[in-house]
Amino acid sequence: MKLINIYSVITLLSVLVFTSCSKFNDINTNPETPEKVNSAMIATRIILAMSNQPGQKSFMQPYLLTKQIAWSELAEGYQYNGFGTMDMSLTFLNDAHFMEEFAVNEEQKNAYKGLSHFARAFKLFELTMALGDIPYADALMGESNKLYFPKYDSQKDVFMGVLKELDQADVLFSKGAKFEGDPVFGGDPNKWRKLVNSFALNILVQLSGKTADADLNVIPRFAEILNNKPVFGANEDSFQLIRSDNSGQTYPFYKVSNSFVIYPMVSSEIIDRLKTNQDRRLFYFAKPSPVKIESGLKASDFNAYQGVDPSLAFSNLAAIKKSNDYSQLNFRYTELPEGEPTQIYGYSHFCFVVAEAAARGWVNQPAVDWYKKGIKASMEFMANHTPNEDRFHNGMPLDAAYVENAIMNYQTDFPANLEGKIEAIITQKYLASFLQTKTAPYFDYRRTGYPKWKINPASSMNTDALDKMPLRWRYPSLEYNYNSKNVNEAVQRQFDGQDDVNKKMWLLK
Repeated sequence: MKLINIYSVITLLSVLVFTSCSKFNDINTNPETPEKVNSAMIATRIILAMSNQPGQKSFMQPYLLTKQIAWSELAEGYQYNGFGTMDMSLTFLNDAHFMEEFAVNEEQKNAYKGLSHFARAFKLFELTMALGDIPYADALMGESNKLYFPKYDSQKDVFMGVLKELDQADVLFSKGAKFEGDPVFGGDPNKWRKLVNSFALNILVQLSGKTADADLNVIPRFAEILNNKPVFGANEDSFQLIRSDNSGQTYPFYKVSNSFVIYPMVSSEIIDRLKTNQDRRLFYFAKPSPVKIESGLKASDFNAYQGVDPSLAFSNLAAIKKSNDYSQLNFRYTELPEGEPTQIYGYSHFCFVVAEAAARGWVNQPAVDWYKKGIKASMEFMANHTPNEDRFHNGMPLDAAYVENAIMNYQTDFPANLEGKIEAIITQKYLASFLQTKTAPYFDYRRTGYPKWKINPASSMNTDALDKMPLRWRYPSLEYNYNSKNVNEAVQRQFDGQDDVNKKMWLLK
């Protein structure tokens, strides 16, 4: 018997294995899938994480909290002031530093670094507004510094840090070049500068109760940014996602595969205010009540619209639903796949921020002028993103002549005293935020008391303060499970050891 050469066998097996693996890789490699991550891919993911919103019922959740919508499916916690915990995840920022590392030149590196600073400031501002003290200096240091149990910074230090990062972002974008991977502004660093500075003004106005704090320097900082840095100047500058009739890009409440379109009832907090001012935005927000139409009213009649008090007990809402005497959402929110752009921070919102600052005397400009700009921007935004068909505006279009006349009427009614001005500005900011800007109106309400929402002790889920809305969310259980020392220290420092939704954070004291 001849012995087979072991080396020949090994060589043959090696060839077979290599050939098989090579064929396997060829068959299972998608030529349309990139093999390497680049700066643009990371940028797209980060920007969409900030600007995109979930669809269907999840899209509506913030607007139950801000009393714009009553929900007829079942009793929802947000509608009835029931707050839980807030997710503190920062995973979308974990690899942000790779954007600048992969950049092809110094100018692009500056732009991507500016984006990284803005995204970090944006998210940490959102978290501190919801919770109070949060990890800031130690945040996102797990990979680079092996800091897995971040300490909590005071809320004041978080605000100071966030404002500093926005300053850094502005400088970096000013030295940056157009970059790839941006679905919002097309990578234009000048447009990002406008957003960065306009967003800083939004943060500063949230510090209206802290103007005496020399470290924060709220009023001079606000004036410096508004007068000397690029800021929003039109609706086209808004931080928003423009929707389309493409898979994954449609309006979040579009009707296709959306079984929840039957549940929203437009709130009386919205409808009653618009009816009082004979404001045609009503005809874009809602449909007329079928009962009112059957009684002889026309869809173009303000009295044909019936809002629902979202503080009513759910059994009462169910009865109204059964009666059919209420206003549903306008067709423009369910029938148009592209709907309207979804805004996180829009130009009209910015105008009302400046109007409030002007009313408070922070800048030497007439508050009423910015107030008018905000209302006009809101109306033009709706008109420009709605087909001129009766079913989408019920025969009451926001045409140029109407808008100019409405603005003059609002100017005439603008209050003379400071508190009246603040209420008018915040109320108009609220109306302009219908199904936009997520929970921003709640933070204005918490800070100013406006708009004056109805709080019903009989239906409230805020069991420790039935006549009030909660002031914050609780820290998530993951923090207590994995970072207990630091979160407990923060709770003790702020709230005497009670992680309670009705406790006042530093911002509100």
